[in-house]
Amino acid sequence: MGGRVEGGGLFTDMFTRFAPSPTGYLHLGHALAARVAWDCARAEGGTFLVRMEDIDFTRCRPEFEAAIFEDLAWLGLKWPEPVWRQTDRFPVYESALRRLESLGVLYPCFCTRQEIAAAVSAPQGEAAPLYPGTCRHRTATEREARMGGGELFSWRLDAARALAVTGPLTWLDRKAGIQKVDLSTQGDVVLARKDVSTSYHLSVTVDDAAQEISLVTRGEDLFEATSVHRLLQCLLGLPVPEWQHHRLVRDESGKRLAKRDHARALRSLRAAGSTPEEVWGLVGC
Repeated sequence: MGGRVEGGGLFTDMFTRFAPSPTGYLHLGHALAARVAWDCARAEGGTFLVRMEDIDFTRCRPEFEAAIFEDLAWLGLKWPEPVWRQTDRFPVYESALRRLESLGVLYPCFCTRQEIAAAVSAPQGEAAPLYPGTCRHRTATEREARMGGGELFSWRLDAARALAVTGPLTWLDRKAGIQKVDLSTQGDVVLARKDVSTSYHLSVTVDDAAQEISLVTRGEDLFEATSVHRLLQCLLGLPVPEWQHHRLVRDESGKRLAKRDHARALRSLRAAGSTPEEVWGLVGC
């Protein structure tokens, strides 16, 4: 099944992808995510790709990347080479950022995390505080003065202005059906960080389009973030895939697994004598 594009065209081939960050070892949750993408590609005669989302310079390590490839191969998954790395694609992200800037949907944000947290009174649970829009209201003169003075800043998406440009949008999740783009839980997200000239939202949207990913599979924790990506696709004139958000693997307390859960790392399970079949059984595949 091909994904829909603006203008009514179709993807010519079916591609899925597994795009981990090499900031630690893969755990059972990653195994499920990779398997869902793999199974969807196989079911539709498509291609399963692996991509490294390695823009976190402080935590990404070559040894983690090598371990990811080793674990995936041990599980029996195969993918074509070369594997794309986001660190090779900064000029592409910069071009996308400039296009968004030309549309007037970006603004520089000088706030620190502490300032944002202090400005937000409502509890946010495990999610990061929703940005209150402090820098959205700064004058052009103030922005230029602070940028010209060398102050560090990130680029944020002006969500309201962007939606005014695109008009109402929808996206399709294969399980949940047609969804309206709604940024009420996302706010003015960062598209280029202070330390890196891109962000997850920008790079994943640009890369999925460049690799012709027709079905984006990922955990249900990213369901609401998909509205951001659908909006960016429209602003940048990119093809529109379908999405499939799958369940998460959780621990005994109901909390989703993280890379710090070493006992559930695939390397630990392998060292303890587990087989790939047993791992698939643990994640319900």
